[in-house]
Amino acid sequence: VQLQASGGGLVQTGGSLRLSCAASGRTFSSAAMGWFRQAPGKEREFVAAINWSGSSTYYADSVKGRFTISRDNSKNTSYLQMNSPKPEDTAVYYCVGWRTPDWSSSPLYWGHGTLVTVSS
Repeated sequence: VQLQASGGGLVQTGGSLRLSCAASGRTFSSAAMGWFRQAPGKEREFVAAINWSGSSTYYADSVKGRFTISRDNSKNTSYLQMNSPKPEDTAVYYCVGWRTPDWSSSPLYWGHGTLVTVSS
């Protein structure tokens, strides 16, 4: 199973960026997907999750109202739309996948991450 994250890069405060996570090796149409991030010198933290159907989402307080997670099961892909990013959002963003329909346990699958740098 591979989770390939893409779309990272340099973005200015107030701009927008969309991350994509393409899964291969298994279908995630019945499993939750999500994103974590790790900023320099900090521990990895949860960002957002979406259940198997896309009907339910969950966000860290720090990104609520600014980031939106979505998915396209026909493409086995999830997305993270980052609006109005802040310098503190600078981090390596990791795509994750669960084996369960929701995020009631720890994610089982991890991608390699994509770097997002937000400049002020």
